[in-house]
Amino acid sequence: MRTIELTDRQERILEIVKNEGPITGEQIADRLSLTRATLRPDLAILTMVNFLGARPRVGYYFTGKTGAEVPLAEIKERKVGEYQSIPVVVGESDSVYDAISAMFLEDVGTLFVVDQASRLAGVLSRKDLLRASIGKQELESMPVSIIMTRMPNITVCKKDDLLIEAASLLIERQIDALPVVNGEDNHPYEVVGRVTKTTMTKALVDLVQTERPLGGDRS
Repeated sequence: MRTIELTDRQERILEIVKNEGPITGEQIADRLSLTRATLRPDLAILTMVNFLGARPRVGYYFTGKTGAEVPLAEIKERKVGEYQSIPVVVGESDSVYDAISAMFLEDVGTLFVVDQASRLAGVLSRKDLLRASIGKQELESMPVSIIMTRMPNITVCKKDDLLIEAASLLIERQIDALPVVNGEDNHPYEVVGRVTKTTMTKALVDLVQTERPLGGDRS
């Protein structure tokens, strides 16, 4: 396995965060006179390899770790479609009670809501279902369409997108999962998969293990 080699920009980001962290992505972009979008892949890589940590509403901070051995080039090249998993969906007329049951039975943190044509209509998170269950509503008669997040406030990705770009969206939007969709922008999407924070961890572990020499210690 080869030791990670950071780009000049990634080295500069690390230096900024070391000296000024915690610091937001927007502030880092300002220091480098770049847009936030330009820095997304760099911040995602540095976070995935644990050089940087990220906290909601706080920003990025330096973890103190350097020199980790990870296959950086391979991380940049992997596509969402190589790692996406099967989506867990419910219908928009299904009850909140049914959604809670599905979430626990499938052991997931996010459900995707589809309409009668099996097109993406909304997203349900644990927080959405928790808020609904705390109230005095009848969960068995309340449809999930009342509490779900709707388009266009749903962040999506496609199977040909770079995995590192999907990781950037998870970090930036502070969400646990993205639906992988088919379809043209501004048209109804078909949900064909999902990627989560766990997906990113598995991808990193897979890449590191693939880089090990044959016969190496796999314990």
